[in-house]
Amino acid sequence: MPLARLRAPALAFLLLALAQSAAWADGMIIIEPRPSDPPNWRAVPLAVNYHKVKVAVDNQVAVTSVDQEFRNPNNLQLEGLYMFPLPAGASVSNFSMWIDGVETPAELLEREKASQIYEDIVRRMRDPALLEYMGTKAFKLRIFPIPPLGTKRVRLEYTEVVTNDNGLCTYRYPLNTEKFSSAPLELVTVQATIRSQVPIKNVFSPSHNVDVVKRDDRNAIASYEQSKVTPDKDFLLYYTLSEDDFGLSLLTFRKPGEDGYFMLLAAPKQEAKDAEVIHKDVVFVCDTSGSMVENGKMDQAKKALRFCVSSLNPGDRFNVISFATEARPFRDTLQEVADPNRAAALEFVDAMRARGGTAIHEALQSALALAPNDPNRPFCVVFITDGNPTIGETREDVILGGVAAKKVQNLRLFTFGVGYDLNAKLLDKLAELNHGARDYATPEENIEVKVSSFYDKVANPVLSDVKLAFEGLETYDRYPKEVPDLFRGSQLVVYGRYKGDGHKAIHLTGKVNGKERRITYESNFTPAADAHDGIPRLWAISKIGYVLDEIRLRGENPELKNEVVSLAKQFGILTPYTSYLVLEDLSRPTAGGARPDPASPAERALRGGFDAPGAKEEAERARDDFGAAGGRGGVDASQAANEMKSGKVAAAPPPGFGAMPRKPADGKDAPVEPGLVKQVAEKTFYRNGAIWYDSAFKTGQETVKVKYLSDEYFKLLADRPGLRRFLAIATQVVVVSAGTAYEVTE
Repeated sequence: MPLARLRAPALAFLLLALAQSAAWADGMIIIEPRPSDPPNWRAVPLAVNYHKVKVAVDNQVAVTSVDQEFRNPNNLQLEGLYMFPLPAGASVSNFSMWIDGVETPAELLEREKASQIYEDIVRRMRDPALLEYMGTKAFKLRIFPIPPLGTKRVRLEYTEVVTNDNGLCTYRYPLNTEKFSSAPLELVTVQATIRSQVPIKNVFSPSHNVDVVKRDDRNAIASYEQSKVTPDKDFLLYYTLSEDDFGLSLLTFRKPGEDGYFMLLAAPKQEAKDAEVIHKDVVFVCDTSGSMVENGKMDQAKKALRFCVSSLNPGDRFNVISFATEARPFRDTLQEVADPNRAAALEFVDAMRARGGTAIHEALQSALALAPNDPNRPFCVVFITDGNPTIGETREDVILGGVAAKKVQNLRLFTFGVGYDLNAKLLDKLAELNHGARDYATPEENIEVKVSSFYDKVANPVLSDVKLAFEGLETYDRYPKEVPDLFRGSQLVVYGRYKGDGHKAIHLTGKVNGKERRITYESNFTPAADAHDGIPRLWAISKIGYVLDEIRLRGENPELKNEVVSLAKQFGILTPYTSYLVLEDLSRPTAGGARPDPASPAERALRGGFDAPGAKEEAERARDDFGAAGGRGGVDASQAANEMKSGKVAAAPPPGFGAMPRKPADGKDAPVEPGLVKQVAEKTFYRNGAIWYDSAFKTGQETVKVKYLSDEYFKLLADRPGLRRFLAIATQVVVVSAGTAYEVTE
């Protein structure tokens, strides 16, 4: 999303990039100086025009095809070294690059020789970015010429075996081009096609917002696409294999001497039999007020309702209610799913016309009056509206109280907002208080597509009243606190903290058509060293999302506010409260009239970010819109908080915080300006001037100083190879490891 298009509420929730530690890097071209170059001239690094990746995984054998195009932004011909560090166990099966019309072979370097080349480049070019790739095999090719303002295209294909750890498969592709491209990429795509003889349960990416399509239990596709972006984290994909009806996987991370973090994935099989799908009662409630006529909203909503009615299952019961100045039901009682009833309901939908006001209270009361209060059948209300309550009872507390007073058993209230002229807080509370979910269609989005997709996710419940229990282990700070129903084709993601270790039993219980069902899994809470080091930040994002939602819907208190600020600073996550506190630091004078100097390097870096043009104004608007009940601010805040709850992050950082491209006066590409915050594995680093500080570093803490590129520097890397990925950030960095703060100096 271009920064110019960001509005304040969206900016408030934009998160700093979630980086995974790279085991290798995507292909890069390193420019090497030549005797014919002008004196004191240094080339602008090449830009990557596009980066397209296709992955075909067939029963754990992954074939990765890479298509990259590089652009020379300089007016001189260049010579370069193309290198592609390979993952462990991978073998190159195809490589294509034509130089002067001739296909040129490349050289495969073993680990030791590749490390020597990387170290030599670091020493000669004073570029620490390559440090994290030392210790891997590499693919090398010398490229000449690279024509001025010209391009070079590279195609590479390699094969590897995807690791499978007790049914959890992990695929990683190096997509960290931030260090090696002088401008944002025009296009980045990753498409992973997975085929397996063992049924696929969960497909999840903790690093990117992927679109997952499961054709059946043995075939799935995960896709990611972004334009005008500078990737700064690897593409990481988890998928689980299981013959069980419900697949469960556990990922954990723990530092020595601290409580651990976990992410639990659970999913039912895709091809659930009709007898395994829970029979439900569902009432579709659709706003037909006059405002729905705008921009074709009414026609789109009617098409969506037709899809929903047509998607009802045998054994379900249903009704449809239209509401404007008053509520009008299709029938007085719930109807069995039968062809005559379905056809009549579709005629009712086709006859809907947009006119009148918005009687939300009456519409909800009419829907709840249809509930049979059957403890064995979920009673679902799908509520679609584009406005505030304007007719009858309009007070929010009375509307919410009216729903609670009905005491409907097994109620699931799903709210769907259309546009911005509505009360997002009311809709969010209706869903949250009544075991449902919420979603919105903005004016730029198609209502039919959004509602249809929304309903498709909840149309086939296979386990209701879900509970999770961990035997012999203490867990806390679990999100979501109440486990939602499981639906066919869906997956459950739970984040949390834990005390203890070892093999423990996890119990998943629920109801299927009134009958209790209990599934027990054996899981290991003793993580391998450095495995799944992105889990702590995912947990923090999720927790912040839930806490911010609590503040939005029920009001601020100091305890919740401090919790958000503490987590945001530790994990480098931008929130309305970190923005607000930074602005307070900027604007609050000391007794002597000067601005106060924050206590830590992290706070100084955060403060510096808001000196970027327009950043202060955006943050101030973000703080104000965060509490908005409706309008664009309220809807954006609701959607962003909902994304955070799932541990997901937005694609682009706000001004001053991510890597920002610089444009000189002549309009040509210039090197990317580094941002203020970097996430590497489980650590967060803040930039203060030229120095990057580990967030674990405390002001005044003694440091062990190591001169950059000295013998001691490379000895430290050899003795503590785990520091490579952190020291690869910059030439000046402070990192805390096992209680010792190492300071790399110039």
